[in-house]
Amino acid sequence: MEIRSTTEQDLDVFVDTLHAAFARFPDTPPDGGGPWWSALEMDRNLLAVTAEGKPVGTAGAYSFELTLPGGSIAPAAGITCVGVLPSHRRRGVLSAMMRHQLAELRARGEFLSVLLASEAVIYRRFGYGPATYTRRLTVPRHRAALVPPRAPGAVGATGAGDAGSVELLRRAECGAILEEVYDRYRRAQPGALSRPHSWWAKGAGQPPISATPRYVAVHRDADGAPDGYASYARGEDNTLTVDETITTDDAAFTALARFLLAHDLMSKVVFKHLAPDHPLRWQLTDFRAGEVDGDTDWLWVRLLDVPRALAARGWFADGELVLDVEDPFLDQAGRYVLTVRDGKGDCVPTDREPDLSLDVSDLGSVYLGGTTPSTLVRAGHIRAHRPGAAALADALFRGDRSPHCLHWF
Repeated sequence: MEIRSTTEQDLDVFVDTLHAAFARFPDTPPDGGGPWWSALEMDRNLLAVTAEGKPVGTAGAYSFELTLPGGSIAPAAGITCVGVLPSHRRRGVLSAMMRHQLAELRARGEFLSVLLASEAVIYRRFGYGPATYTRRLTVPRHRAALVPPRAPGAVGATGAGDAGSVELLRRAECGAILEEVYDRYRRAQPGALSRPHSWWAKGAGQPPISATPRYVAVHRDADGAPDGYASYARGEDNTLTVDETITTDDAAFTALARFLLAHDLMSKVVFKHLAPDHPLRWQLTDFRAGEVDGDTDWLWVRLLDVPRALAARGWFADGELVLDVEDPFLDQAGRYVLTVRDGKGDCVPTDREPDLSLDVSDLGSVYLGGTTPSTLVRAGHIRAHRPGAAALADALFRGDRSPHCLHWF
């Protein structure tokens, strides 16, 4: 078997092989938008080919930027299109492709890779760990009232309010607004990924990137500048389903939520992607009105170069921690001392006794601050070698805000 890089001439073979791996057929969007595969970067994809020349496996990567705790932005390879034909599974094809891919990413100088896992049991063995989480919130319309804030000076409290406005547009009318607002949002949100311009231009993704018909509520600030949007459509049983609500501050989100929850003739409103700690449920007059489901992992992270990755993010407590990191898939291990002073981290190899021993997948899970090291110690994944090590790790790895990602790839 050969694993080779693809070219533009391989696009049809790559797409057909991937769809066959998932027992699906390629469907061209009926609304005139580009298919999702129009955003593929063919110089970053791989084909596994038998000695007879038959393609049996695929793996790809996108060029993204990932926002890290502290607001720093790092390049990240977005792993995608991983599949093996059912006739060739359990023969080592997947492992060979993933090993080949990791070697290529490192050769390109990349130190982070991310993915969305189709199955949660597959990718940990390749060094990826779940790092952000998302959930769905469903609110019945007859119980959708929002309570006025109690904190003095808060938006909506007595004497305070949102000075902006909400404008209703159609998806085809506001592509540039969506792209600009999303880009400002993702640069301030840890765990968020960039959406390259080519995705928007080609409509190569899920709504609202695609040209699929959607209504878009655009929030404008007091000066008329757009600072938030919500993409939505009416579905079965008079359900208003919100693809995503993107804002640069909480006031804009609250204004959009009020607009959506007040929509006439709807039985319920479904917010598809909210961070686990999002305040919307607390804003409901009836706390129990918000039904939470779909609580799941979203972005999985893998560190390809531990010192570079740890030095790239921001930190919010001072301290020093010795990490013993195992990378069994690549048959590698390293021991590093992480030193944090004044928000900056320095990570170098050391031979000192470790404070924590952990798998590289567990380091990926705690990297963005969405999973505490002490949780993984209690789960039996991370070993703490001295009292207080887990608490120190919690303090060091916490972020300035909860990481969240809603970009689909």
